[in-house]
Amino acid sequence: MLHRCRRRPSHHESRGHACRHCRTCASASDNGRVLLIFDGDCGFCTTSAGWIERRLPEDVRVAPWQILNLEQYGLTENDVTTAAYWVDAEGTAWRGHLGIGKSLIAAGGMWTLPGHLIVRPPVSWLAGPIYGWIARNRHRMPGASEACRIDLSDAADGGGAPSPD
Repeated sequence: MLHRCRRRPSHHESRGHACRHCRTCASASDNGRVLLIFDGDCGFCTTSAGWIERRLPEDVRVAPWQILNLEQYGLTENDVTTAAYWVDAEGTAWRGHLGIGKSLIAAGGMWTLPGHLIVRPPVSWLAGPIYGWIARNRHRMPGASEACRIDLSDAADGGGAPSPD
C-alpha cells in the first residue's frame, strides 16, 4: 500500500516508512503514544485532522485509519469510517465528539476550554448530535467529495462513549 504524504503530495512511500515531512507518515510504524485516528479517504476529515495536528504536541500522532492496524486499538473499519477516534495513553478509544474534545484539550492554550466543554455535560449532550450530523453530512462539507459519504445508519448518533477494550 502506498501512502501519499499530506505535506508533500508528490512524496510517495510504502506503508511503514519514516517520512521526514509529516508525523502521519511516520505513525504507520510507531506505537505506544496518544493517537487521533481519522478517515484518510475523506478530504474534509483530512483537512480537519491537519488543522488539529498543527496544534497538538509533537508526541501526539495523527494518522488515517488506512495505515493502522485497527485491531491494536480495538477498533473496526466500520468504527473508523463513521467517526474520528482519540486513543489515550491508557488505550481507551474515545469516539466522535469526545475524541475531538480530547484532542482540543491536548492542543492546549485557547483550545483547552472548548475541549473541556465538549466532553462534559450539558455541552456534550449537544455536541454528540452535532458531531453525528456533521459525520452524516461530511460529503457536503468544504473540501469533501462523494468518497466522504458514509452509510447513514452507521453514524446515527455521533457516538461518543469510549469503545470497549
